[in-house]
Amino acid sequence: MSNGQQAQTVRITVLAANSLVKREVFSLPDPFAVVSVDADQTYTTNPVKKSLSPTWNQHFDITVRPSSTIIIQIFDQKRFRKRDQGFLGLVELTGQEAIEHTANSYRLITHDLRQSSTGTSVYGKMLFSFSLPPSTNTPSDAERSNLSSSVSSNRSLRPRQSTPMLRPESSTRVPTLPRVPSLGPLNRRGSTSNSESRTSSDTATTRTRAPIGIAREPSLAGQSTTSTVDDEDEAPLPRGWERRLDERSGRVYYVDHNRRMTTWVQPAATPSVRAPSISVPQPQVQNPTRSSGGYADVPLPAGFEERRTPEGRPYFVDHHTRLTTWIDPRAVQVTSSAISASMSANASMGPLPSGWEMRLTSTGRVYFVDHNTRTTTWDDPRLPSNLDSNAPQYKRDYRRKVIYFRSQPAMNLKEGKCELKLRRSRVLDDSFAAVMRMSGNELKKRLVIKFEGEDGLDYGGVSREWFFLVSHEIFDPSYGLFQYSAHDNYTLQMNWMSGINPEHLMYFKFIGRCLGLAIFHRRFLDAYFVPSFYKIILGKKSTLADLEGVDADLHRSLVWMLENDITNVLDETFTTTEDRFGEIVEVELKPGGANTPVTEDNKKEYVEAVVEYRTKTRVREQSQAFMHGFQEIIPQDLIELFDERELELLIGGMSEIDTDDWIQYTDYRGYEKTDKVIEWFWQCIRSWPPERKSRLLQFATGTSRVPVNGFKDLQGSDGPRRFTIDKSGDPSQLPRSHTCFNRIELPPYEDYESLEKKLTYAIEETEGFGVE
Repeated sequence: MSNGQQAQTVRITVLAANSLVKREVFSLPDPFAVVSVDADQTYTTNPVKKSLSPTWNQHFDITVRPSSTIIIQIFDQKRFRKRDQGFLGLVELTGQEAIEHTANSYRLITHDLRQSSTGTSVYGKMLFSFSLPPSTNTPSDAERSNLSSSVSSNRSLRPRQSTPMLRPESSTRVPTLPRVPSLGPLNRRGSTSNSESRTSSDTATTRTRAPIGIAREPSLAGQSTTSTVDDEDEAPLPRGWERRLDERSGRVYYVDHNRRMTTWVQPAATPSVRAPSISVPQPQVQNPTRSSGGYADVPLPAGFEERRTPEGRPYFVDHHTRLTTWIDPRAVQVTSSAISASMSANASMGPLPSGWEMRLTSTGRVYFVDHNTRTTTWDDPRLPSNLDSNAPQYKRDYRRKVIYFRSQPAMNLKEGKCELKLRRSRVLDDSFAAVMRMSGNELKKRLVIKFEGEDGLDYGGVSREWFFLVSHEIFDPSYGLFQYSAHDNYTLQMNWMSGINPEHLMYFKFIGRCLGLAIFHRRFLDAYFVPSFYKIILGKKSTLADLEGVDADLHRSLVWMLENDITNVLDETFTTTEDRFGEIVEVELKPGGANTPVTEDNKKEYVEAVVEYRTKTRVREQSQAFMHGFQEIIPQDLIELFDERELELLIGGMSEIDTDDWIQYTDYRGYEKTDKVIEWFWQCIRSWPPERKSRLLQFATGTSRVPVNGFKDLQGSDGPRRFTIDKSGDPSQLPRSHTCFNRIELPPYEDYESLEKKLTYAIEETEGFGVE
């Protein structure tokens, strides 16, 4: 066998992986790594429980030749016995690459995980390193020639440059930095102690060249210019000290193994028995408090020391691993703390959407990678997107408040599931029974809706439809709980005569819970209310303008009263009359109001009293029951962040559908934007009235409402997910939808008429969910 194919033993350290693929929606994998060499050597790491970024830090000694093939595979322990389900990615290297990496011992290697022959989708990175095993750290002359010839015969491997990683490599290769050399024997008389034999071993393993620009210091390696002084005729040294000779200058210096320091000054003698020890000489040690970079106030980690080259460039010595580096270890600490702080700050918002990954730049700034579109962004995909520069100010304020609101601990999902089993034909009755038998904390678990007789799985779409259906039921004026406002038959207000239903207060508590659930689970209700209703939730005082939505005629009368002199014109007292099912009842607006006339001087007080009574007082029982249910889900101090206009957007979203915005933020699968079927689809949508557009949106996404920032903020089962048109099905079939993923499956229809007819039939005449 030629020297080029001679087997060599190297050590591979499987460090970690990050951003592994998440194959299950509700659980994380238990990843472990398998290292195989030419299919005849196999080593397995321990599994790491429930992690997408596992850390193993396990090493294996493997025998390789330049022609060998080394494969590192990652599997999910829970699923790897199931075909094609437990595989999480692999990295493949040649033996020649391993030998080259071994020459650059201890250097961190990062490779992108790739697919197997099955084509299963994977992503993430694998981190590992190569080095010589401790027992072979002193290569023979033949091994050294093999290693150097192998490296020189092959071109250097260049790390693939990409977007910054969680631990990014510098674009300029960091030189292989010297390990701090070990001491030789303490004296020439020899010793058989374990520490001395360990010293001689370490001496052989740490002979490396200093980085360019670093002055060579008195070295302790065997081939260095420093030797141990035979001190038989010298005065005894204190315990832990050693006398050495710098052969370049012939000058004696002293090593303090206790503090790992060197000095030219002979220490005072103390009676003690000297013992051999491993140590590091450190002449001309820089002041450890003097720092390079921006970490002057951050102490170095234990075991680290800062030194400087003659040119003044700082480098750092790690006495634990006997290595040196240009990288300030405090920068790594700051980066790690930034990761921890960022993770803890964002943990309350739940996991990232499928295909997304959080990383840090070299400066510690968090950014996000979308592996689906191969793009990066500074914006957290779990939060509302950035607004355009010309967006109105109220949208900017609203976005900031929503980010803060959703990041609060009280808005975190509880562990477990809140499952509601309902009949579509009795959705209000079943919903009332299911919601009211649970506590507020149980309702804060992940909401799962199951309709009887339907196989659909709820990954968000079914629950969105439930909110849509239940809001149509509970706000239906025929139930007597709400009535239309004075403006139109669309905006709602509490019905002050709801007491005709003896259980009306329980239903108002149920409505409060439903509205709180919609906000907590980031869903929309298909309803809008008068401003005074939102002010009841916020605990704000109503104004005269709010009365217009409750009673437009009374509002006009009170406006006239304020704008004109009513002396000898009106004969009113601080009372108001009501028609209670045919009975006219007079109600005092304040104690003794029937005997208090309204005058020019007190008319403002009268107007305020009328507004307060008509917007709040006469619906006090209903509003108290409603708020009781609402506050079981949403804390009052958090909801008060918003004003009434922002609360309206938080509850109901935007009802107006901008077709151009819809088109702009639509993805296509199997189709191109210029395909005839797509052009017919958007032509059809543009020709429809707003009501039918809303119905199509509800058919495809589960809700007829659009987020404040438009279609780019549509929510899917695991975060933001765009509206998608998928080419699927036969032209004879109707379109289908996947509301959890905001996707509509549109067959390739042959003409515009067929598309419009089948699309209209699908959204108007179908209901229910199934499983494919």
